[in-house]
Amino acid sequence: MKYTASRLSEGNKAFPMEIHLTESSVEIKKPGVFSGESKYLNYEDITAIEIDTPMIGFSTITLYLNGTQVKVHGFSKSDVQQIRKQIDEYRSLRKK
Repeated sequence: MKYTASRLSEGNKAFPMEIHLTESSVEIKKPGVFSGESKYLNYEDITAIEIDTPMIGFSTITLYLNGTQVKVHGFSKSDVQQIRKQIDEYRSLRKK
């Protein structure tokens, strides 16, 4: 499943951030002109998920991994709720 941040959100004007969810990991992509940056996060490494959904503006999802955090901003409220739900489902499947 692929989610793309809104171009109207701060920091996503030219190249919006993307979150790709697979059965084994979360890929966070920051596209660029000549090259992009990708982070792969295994579900087993994610210790907590936090979402910030303001009344006005775009939502932020924060993934906590063994003492570090990865924040991704610019998604709709419904997108971050779906992302969190799917990550939680994949994490529970991996624990079985």
